[in-house]
Amino acid sequence: MTIDELLESIPAYAKDLKLNYSTLVKQNPELKEQQLWGTVVASAIASRSEDLTAAALEEATEHLSPQALEAAKTAAALMGMNNIYYRFLHLTSNEKYKTIPARLRMNGIRTHGIEPLDFELWCVAVSAINGCGACVDSHEKVLKEKGVTEETILAAVRIASIVHALGAVFDAQKAARRIVVPNLV
Repeated sequence: MTIDELLESIPAYAKDLKLNYSTLVKQNPELKEQQLWGTVVASAIASRSEDLTAAALEEATEHLSPQALEAAKTAAALMGMNNIYYRFLHLTSNEKYKTIPARLRMNGIRTHGIEPLDFELWCVAVSAINGCGACVDSHEKVLKEKGVTEETILAAVRIASIVHALGAVFDAQKAARRIVVPNLV
C-alpha cells in the first residue's frame, strides 16, 4: 500500500494530518528532495508503524539513492539506541552514569556515505520523535554550526511530527479492524 492509499483511509478526526502531509511533504519548499525523503523514512521507522514504514520505504526508492535510503535507516536505528541511552543519562539524578563510557557502537554516524548535514537532520527528526532532549540539542547544535537555518531544522521536525502522528492513526485503524463485533440476532 502506498502512502497516498493510506492517507485515503484517514478518519475524519485526523483530517488535519492528511492536509499537513499534503502541504508539508508533497509541496515542501524548504528541504531538498534527499533531506525530505530521508526525514520521511527515518521518521516512519521511528514511528514503529509497520504499514507506514513499508509505504515510506517503497515510495522513497523513487526519491532516494540506495545509499541515502540505507543512511536514513541507519539514522533511525542509531537514534533508536542513542535516544534511550542519552535520555536515561539526562533523566537520572545519579551523575556517576555520565562518567561511565557509553560503549555503544555508532560507526554508522561516520560511515553512512551521504551529505553529513542530511544525516544530522534525520537524526534530529528521529530524536524529536523519541523525546531525547540531549540528542535533539546535540544534533541541532551541529546543524547550526554548519550553517543550517532554524527554518530548515524546523521543517524536518514538522515532517517528523506529521509522520509520527500518521503512524499512530494507521496503527489505531489497524487495531480497530481486528476487533470482532458479535452479530446481533
